[in-house]
Amino acid sequence: MPAGSHVVVGLSGGVDSSVSAWLLKERGYRVTGLFMVNWEEDEDGYCRAAEDFQDARAVAEEIGIPLQRVDFSADYKDRVFAHFLADLAAGKTPNPDVLCNREVKFQPFREYAFRLGADGIATGHYARIDHRPDGPRLLRSVTEDKDQTYFLAAVTQAQLERVMFPIGHLTKPEVRQIALAAGLPVHKKKDSTGICFIGERRFRDFLAQHLKDAPGAIVDTTGARVGEHPGLHHFTLGQRKGLHIGGRRGAEEAPWYVVAKRLPQRELVVSQDPADPQMMSTRIDTDRFHWIRRPQTLPGRLQGRIRHRQALQDCTVTAETAGALSVRFEAPQRAAAPGQYLVLYDGAECLGSAEIALAHP
Repeated sequence: MPAGSHVVVGLSGGVDSSVSAWLLKERGYRVTGLFMVNWEEDEDGYCRAAEDFQDARAVAEEIGIPLQRVDFSADYKDRVFAHFLADLAAGKTPNPDVLCNREVKFQPFREYAFRLGADGIATGHYARIDHRPDGPRLLRSVTEDKDQTYFLAAVTQAQLERVMFPIGHLTKPEVRQIALAAGLPVHKKKDSTGICFIGERRFRDFLAQHLKDAPGAIVDTTGARVGEHPGLHHFTLGQRKGLHIGGRRGAEEAPWYVVAKRLPQRELVVSQDPADPQMMSTRIDTDRFHWIRRPQTLPGRLQGRIRHRQALQDCTVTAETAGALSVRFEAPQRAAAPGQYLVLYDGAECLGSAEIALAHP
């Protein structure tokens, strides 16, 4: 996109999006900030969004760009949150941040920006994009510990057209240094770690407002009862904290881990072995795979990850019926849960993603 083009930046009030807007302005683009409201902030007394908007407004004033505030909360609840709750109720481990990008940030936000007359959009994601004649390619950030392509892997190639990631070539310390040198008031602001647009709430209390608890037994791998849980939707494979299992005669003084869920019996299965065989998988079957760019040939050797910040894992990918994939990993994968996203890579390029359907030993 040539200098002088109009770019709408998703301005969240955080340091990453703020520096993205500042860099684009410095490079000669005509920049508009857009603050997205995707949750009704007052419905449960949580008001972080109001603080974030004030930060975004202060940044926009410092940079000298206009800022719009747009409510996408209905889109978020219909397209992301409803899916999230349904998956939790079905015993899955959903990742709403992945859907949030596809269904909100690169859908209604993108459409709204182009209605404003934008030539392109930009976000503060740590990722890179290579615009080629045959379509854009999504590339990993230069810093592996901050790479966010995992969360972008459900976005379509068409949605990546006319998109910019201004900080994808920078490290986090470099971003903060730019913010400090530019006089941006958020240069020390802590990174958010909560669910996309919902925030850093007490998650169990929050879920209780939307899903009814269904208590059941916590059992070990022999079937012996060791405790009680409030509902399977509060737990995921590999989880260690929050089990509240007291001392048990004959058991070691070691932590317990969730290794399986038995939905019909409402049983949560736990083990004191952090690599219990029930939790380890060498083959993963996916639902229909979403390709950003499909390799020319399958089966093929690629790299994959089943969670954000996991090191890339070597794997062999085979196409199955109805667009699903079977992925065999060279090293066993820990706690691969249905509903999680499996994301595939070819070196630096992120190829796409799908929800995990089944994990096999």
